[in-house]
Amino acid sequence: MAIKHTSEIRLKVGLDENKIPENIHWTAEDGGVSNEETKAVMLSVWDSKSKESLRIDLWTKEMPVDEMKIFFHQTLSAMADTFQRATNDEKMSATMRDFCDYFAEKLELKRG
Repeated sequence: MAIKHTSEIRLKVGLDENKIPENIHWTAEDGGVSNEETKAVMLSVWDSKSKESLRIDLWTKEMPVDEMKIFFHQTLSAMADTFQRATNDEKMSATMRDFCDYFAEKLELKRG
């Protein structure tokens, strides 16, 4: 099957003199995002040769810890949904969601 379209996602990271991120901007034109600022990004790619995940986790100096906790919770929750769609393993997906609930409870992220 021939590729009919390519899509590009770009990250631009502004670093200080110690190579610590000061700002992060991202663009995903097919998704309608152009040079939007963000405070954190987590990117995972699968290396099929070595059978391992390769990761880029970045956050700016200005990323508040309370927002980082919410970011992690939402990311973990989304991973549970993605895991279910990718594997159709409902039992493990439910277990992952239980952990997400526990995570939120321990960090007092859920209100009322």
